[in-house]
Amino acid sequence: MDQRWERLVFLHWQVPSSAVAPLLPEGCEPDEFDGSTWVGLIGFHMVGAGLGYRHPVPYFGTFGEINVRLYSVDAEGRRGVVFRSLEASRLAVVLGTNVARIPYRWASIDIDDDTTTIGYRSKRLAPPHRGATTDFGIVRGTRDMSENSLAVFLTARWGLHTSLAGRLLYVPNVHRHWNLVDAELTHCSDELVAAAGLPGVSTRPPDSVLYSPGVETQFGKPYAVRGR
Repeated sequence: MDQRWERLVFLHWQVPSSAVAPLLPEGCEPDEFDGSTWVGLIGFHMVGAGLGYRHPVPYFGTFGEINVRLYSVDAEGRRGVVFRSLEASRLAVVLGTNVARIPYRWASIDIDDDTTTIGYRSKRLAPPHRGATTDFGIVRGTRDMSENSLAVFLTARWGLHTSLAGRLLYVPNVHRHWNLVDAELTHCSDELVAAAGLPGVSTRPPDSVLYSPGVETQFGKPYAVRGR
């Protein structure tokens, strides 16, 4: 599946690995940077998602998304992300991906962008945790963070881990090196991270705030991997 992700805001919190480990699929463990793992709250505009190169799905392939993600590594050393939730404003996308156990949640999403500041707001429209909200924004910076070691750890992830029918799966993901800049948080009032199983994390300021104008990406075919 080809996608383009645009106007990405990355908020990340440093957390103990022990808080994240129970939330990962069996066969994965928390991936660490300098002795800790991280929780991400990421907002972006999905554009032109579709099956195959340059075959976007009209209307349904373009929507706002806000996800909560964790960082994982499997027994064979593959580093990936684990999505705890993905808010999306297209109900058809939510229903279709839930069949594959990808935790998309139907939500209303607003993106406020005046070229200097950008903000994301959402409210979940269906269970679980119907009514959960998030509202965060940043001022774009100018300092290049593309080679920063923490920024690379948080963004250069080449697949996702998930489980289906008791099997650990890895879905490879290919994209160019991220174009990243620093950013300053303007506000963050979030309930999604707590709803994802990590209470008390997003009530404090994030430890990393980044912005990217976007990247083109392609997901490959899932395959089973050996657990730990």
